[in-house]
Amino acid sequence: MEEFVKLLTMYLARLVEIGAAAIIGFASLKALYYYAIGIFRPDGNVFPKSEIRLSLGRTLALALEFLLGADILKTAVAPTWNDIGQLAAIAILRTGLNYFLERELRDADKKRETEERQRLPPDVAPEAP
Repeated sequence: MEEFVKLLTMYLARLVEIGAAAIIGFASLKALYYYAIGIFRPDGNVFPKSEIRLSLGRTLALALEFLLGADILKTAVAPTWNDIGQLAAIAILRTGLNYFLERELRDADKKRETEERQRLPPDVAPEAP
């Protein structure tokens, strides 16, 4: 029974990793498509680069969460301390990367909101919280 649980957990971790890879692949193709449209269309910046970048960043953050979940599953059935140490190092790196990515996305969202408020006429601009 224990072997079955380990095997099932490892397959589940692989499935989660495949899902993360699919998310990254889809988001990258989508970003490339919108970027290419922006370059090759005569009317220019239909999709601003900053929006493409933010969208890709949000999706990468989601994929990192999936990968971290897969790492947690692997850690649950890791047979040796060496395996646990390697998985912990990977999890720490992914968590750090996700933290900085989320922080950059928050800053970019704040900047975008500020720019949008500045574009509105003073009598239409929403009250600042």
